[in-house]
Amino acid sequence: MKKIFPLLLLALFYNCKNAAQTNEEQNSLLTKAPVEVPIVNGKARAYFASGCFWCVEAVYESVKGVEESVSGYSGGHTKNPTYEASNTGRTGHAEAVEIIYDPNIVSFATLVDVYFGSQNPTQLNGQGPDNGSQYRSIIFYQNDEQKDIIESKKAALEKKLNKTVAAEVYPFQKFWVAEDYHQNYERLHPNNGYIRNVSIPRLNKFKAKFPELLKDSH
Repeated sequence: MKKIFPLLLLALFYNCKNAAQTNEEQNSLLTKAPVEVPIVNGKARAYFASGCFWCVEAVYESVKGVEESVSGYSGGHTKNPTYEASNTGRTGHAEAVEIIYDPNIVSFATLVDVYFGSQNPTQLNGQGPDNGSQYRSIIFYQNDEQKDIIESKKAALEKKLNKTVAAEVYPFQKFWVAEDYHQNYERLHPNNGYIRNVSIPRLNKFKAKFPELLKDSH
């Protein structure tokens, strides 16, 4: 016990020190200027985090004007995050999606409506059964116009619900694409237990709420 106790104290010290460093690094992200992603071939990009990226990817791919939704990581302070590393909560990254869309068909403001309308906006650090900072809600803005849209819609939703909306608002810095096996997971693994019990019900709930935003199924 004489040897173990000092080691426990030392581990506790370093864990607290690392947590303080992580919080400091995370807060520094909020002060950075946003990085604006240029429109290429008429397609713009937007970035959101809202729980499991399998769920969010499927939701956005059902929306008219969205060409593709890519699963990945954003909002953290480490480079080249992996699924295993982000799940520790120590990288600061959240599971996020990159939305590639046609701004002539669907606006950024509508994508924000999709964001708030496809989740429990008051759940902190998670969605449904998924909990932890890696599942927290974040909306990323690339310029002042997007920031104003996000903050206006968030404030209006808080007034409507009379509750605090959990979504954090971050200046976009970088999106890291997730491992290949995460891409199009809901579509490729329809019989997976999580997909059947969590992803598909979340998608169907969104579809029932916003039928006018859905792609033509024919």
